[in-house]
Amino acid sequence: MKPNFRRRLMLCAAVLGAMPALAWSDTYPSKPIRMVVPFSPGGATDVVARLISQKLGEALKQSVVVENRPGANGIIGTDAVARAAPDGYTLLLNTAGAQTLSPLIYKASYDPLKSFEPISLISNIGFVMVVHPSVPAKTVQEFVALAKSKTRPLSLSAGSSMIELIGASFKATAGTPDVVSVSYKGTGPQMQAVVAGEVDMTIDPFNSMAMIKAGKLRPLAVLSDKRSPALPDVPTMQEAGYSGMAFGSWAGLLAPTGTPKEIITRLNKEVTRIVALPEIREKLAAIDYDAVGSTPEQFATVIAQDTARWKKIVKETNYKAGS
Repeated sequence: MKPNFRRRLMLCAAVLGAMPALAWSDTYPSKPIRMVVPFSPGGATDVVARLISQKLGEALKQSVVVENRPGANGIIGTDAVARAAPDGYTLLLNTAGAQTLSPLIYKASYDPLKSFEPISLISNIGFVMVVHPSVPAKTVQEFVALAKSKTRPLSLSAGSSMIELIGASFKATAGTPDVVSVSYKGTGPQMQAVVAGEVDMTIDPFNSMAMIKAGKLRPLAVLSDKRSPALPDVPTMQEAGYSGMAFGSWAGLLAPTGTPKEIITRLNKEVTRIVALPEIREKLAAIDYDAVGSTPEQFATVIAQDTARWKKIVKETNYKAGS
């Protein structure tokens, strides 16, 4: 084979090898995108999804449709995305609970990292303990004293595996095993259950701010290392006298494993730009969500660290689902 012909052949091969990447970047997206939220409408993840999907659709010049697929503590919707075609048209807006904790305590066919391509972390999410106004307790100590007095049965709503485990940790820390945990399909329904007076208390990922301001829920404490700017007068659990009760979650965007790198890069660029917008940061801050944005690699590290942390907690507490 002549040297000149060989060089031409190698050049053609290089050009042909680059064509798929060019095709993906030039044609994607050519149809609407589904953004699956594995929880009911109105919950913490749903709030973030609807903020991001609108802006993302505008940037991509295609509809980004939020699809709520609740059930089994986020496993149904998360698993559906894991099994979807890796073509960039099915995305997952998930939380730490369904992504890293649920697979540890329930039967799940997906792996927190191996089944997905992380796109970007979107926000960190704090938690607040709230009670129905009819509960005669204005502090965590008063709630614990009421539970221990057994003058009336008390209940806790949990709409995710993470809330169930945090609730179990609180009952163990406070010595109130008689507080009954009631399961709901998502953090939206778990909060509404307290508003309706079906249950007395919940650990809420700050999608209850409107109800708190309206006086329909009473906050007792935040589950963070420091007080929340959204609720500056509400003490932390540490200040309330209960150490080891600092918990948080996050919201992030993922795609099925095998999704072309060019699509992941394009989506990451748009999502991190959207998260940095002042109007988005303000809306997230109003409900105590800390806007983040990250590279896919940084998000993958967060998922791996959270999986290891929850695995340790589940083992140490001997936690069983529904306890």
